[in-house]
Amino acid sequence: MAVETMPKARVVLQQCLSAKLQIQPETDETPAKHVEINRGLVVYVCFLNDATEDILDKMVKNVLMTRLSEGGDRKLVSILDLPGDVLIIPQATLGGILKGKMMQYHKNIDKETGLKLYTNFVEMCEQSLTENSKNKGVDVCVKSGTYGNRQVFSCTTNGPYTHIIEF
Repeated sequence: MAVETMPKARVVLQQCLSAKLQIQPETDETPAKHVEINRGLVVYVCFLNDATEDILDKMVKNVLMTRLSEGGDRKLVSILDLPGDVLIIPQATLGGILKGKMMQYHKNIDKETGLKLYTNFVEMCEQSLTENSKNKGVDVCVKSGTYGNRQVFSCTTNGPYTHIIEF
């Protein structure tokens, strides 16, 4: 009998027509700051206890190569095949476990290690998407949220193609 192991990370993938994320709230001195993407993929990411750098390559490949977006012939294609933009949002709540009527987050990674993994994950996605888009002669982008902050998010989608992947 196989031993079931606990996941080290969770991602939620959602195709979108456009998305906008507030990365810094408005203050008396400055307006709110946002990042936006056009047609592409929203990636919510959460690192759990025991997550290390060794899972990042697999995560990036799965996120960018999973076929969730509708291509020109209505077949599902990956974000690399589309090609499209990517918005990566840190989402610690994906590590929550319901205990009674309350959510607990004891399985989430510590903030310092989580920030490092998140930053590296974003950089690896940017590198892969940039290389791919140059080869196809198109302009796409990777935008990301601010790790550890509450953020305001809005998304337009033509179908709730939302999927959870554990690593």
